[in-house]
Amino acid sequence: MYRRFLLALALIAVCNGLSSADEAEIQTNTVAYADGELQFEGFVAIPDSADKDNPKPAVLVVHQWMGLTDYEKSRCQQLAKLGYVAFALDIYGKGVRPANPKEAGAQSSKYKSDRDLYRSRLTLGLEQLLKQTGVDQNNVAAIGYCFGGTGVLELARSGAKVNGVVSFHGGLDSPNPADGENIQCKILVCHGADDPFVPAKGIEAMKAEFDAAKVDWQMISYSGAVHAFTQPMAGDDPSKGAAYQAAADRRSWAQMQVFFDELFGE
Repeated sequence: MYRRFLLALALIAVCNGLSSADEAEIQTNTVAYADGELQFEGFVAIPDSADKDNPKPAVLVVHQWMGLTDYEKSRCQQLAKLGYVAFALDIYGKGVRPANPKEAGAQSSKYKSDRDLYRSRLTLGLEQLLKQTGVDQNNVAAIGYCFGGTGVLELARSGAKVNGVVSFHGGLDSPNPADGENIQCKILVCHGADDPFVPAKGIEAMKAEFDAAKVDWQMISYSGAVHAFTQPMAGDDPSKGAAYQAAADRRSWAQMQVFFDELFGE
């Protein structure tokens, strides 16, 4: 299973323009940070060309419910290859990495049921991104997957000063729809048209929330795609409700790049 996961990650890298020969063009590091006595461990990928005299747009990456894994790290490397400083945060804390879906559900529910705590951890991660070498402080975005897709929308609802956020197959619900009024950024939602975990009423509620707040938002739905369509580790059986779909993965990543061009300029 793990070998198949690694092979799938390699395929994603090739499809999105990251080869082993390109690795020398970026730097990667583990980033230790803290909130009081709580310890966290993130990951950063930085283009060699980024420095204080040549700052680059920056992207915060928010992990899915299994916590920070090689998947998010590979996405950071892809982003760095595109010219962005990318930082994958750690919501759960150092060493807290669920071993199975049951543990992941318990961890993610802790934050979904306490949006203030979730936003606090998201903001902490954003602060770490802004501390990294070569970050253009005025050009910042956030992307997130599943649980992290919910997270970037919460970051936006917190009033964070970012240019835009991209939610990949994220939860779209909000316990406090009035928080849409806090949003200061543009939003892109990449959604599986057949995702059984995001009800139609949730989509309509999100649209109503954003429209009431006059948010600049767009939503793209991918036919035949279910939950977790960008993640090879989700397997290939859509009947389970979560499965990888190469076409939706490729298209959503390309749409993210178009969105970033709009945010930051080509």
